Amino acid sequence: MIRINHNLTLPDSDLEESFMRASGPGGQNVNKVSTAVELRFNVAGCDVLMESVRARLVKLAGSRMTLDGILIIQADSHRTQAMNRADAAKRLADMVRKALIAPKRRVATRPGKAATERRLVSKGVRGDVKQGRKKPLAD
Repeated sequence: MIRINHNLTLPDSDLEESFMRASGPGGQNVNKVSTAVELRFNVAGCDVLMESVRARLVKLAGSRMTLDGILIIQADSHRTQAMNRADAAKRLADMVRKALIAPKRRVATRPGKAATERRLVSKGVRGDVKQGRKKPLAD
């Protein structure tokens, strides 16, 4: 189980880990031991997440999300399998935490009267500068 916060935990039934040989640090160990971790999280089948959180998580995951609704996280930056497992779990927990935060709704506002006036004055000044660059008319 992966703990997200004090009242949300992802169940093991929605998680699946597989191990493979990794590239990167490890010397000869890289060729012999399966230290890389592929963590699969079934977002579509997870009952503990609300629908809005699921939608935000799918958006955050991007190309890491399969068409079946499974989020795939690969971790192979460390030399040991245990560290890679912890890294994958941490990255998944961080992503779910980020998805839990609902974006603030934008409140439409209009510029004030003084701001509109300043804008129009600056446009006039700019137009005068450009007019001053023209060749004078021949009389």
